[in-house]
Amino acid sequence: MQLLIDVISWIAIVGGSFFVVTGGVGILRLPDFFTRLHAVSMPDTLGIGLIVLGLVLQAGFTLTSVKLLFILLFILFTGPAATHALAKAALHGDVEPVLSEEEDAPSNS
Repeated sequence: MQLLIDVISWIAIVGGSFFVVTGGVGILRLPDFFTRLHAVSMPDTLGIGLIVLGLVLQAGFTLTSVKLLFILLFILFTGPAATHALAKAALHGDVEPVLSEEEDAPSNS
């Protein structure tokens, strides 16, 4: 039984790490603030959730797992709120999204 719990927890930890790294690559590869913000907020929330799930499975039913679940709740509430606040601040600061050249060029039709 312990082997099954270890395998499931490591799958969750590796999967969560994949999503966090994917969000980091999104910051480097995407062109503007709004797409970078989206690329970081979505995978990081899922990635952190999977990592905490794997850590809770490793810790068992202890006070440590309760603390990890409180950390997860804190992140689940503050992550989307911070992302929303950053996006609103960028809109009020007149940050414009980068549009493709096809959309920027006037059409001949």
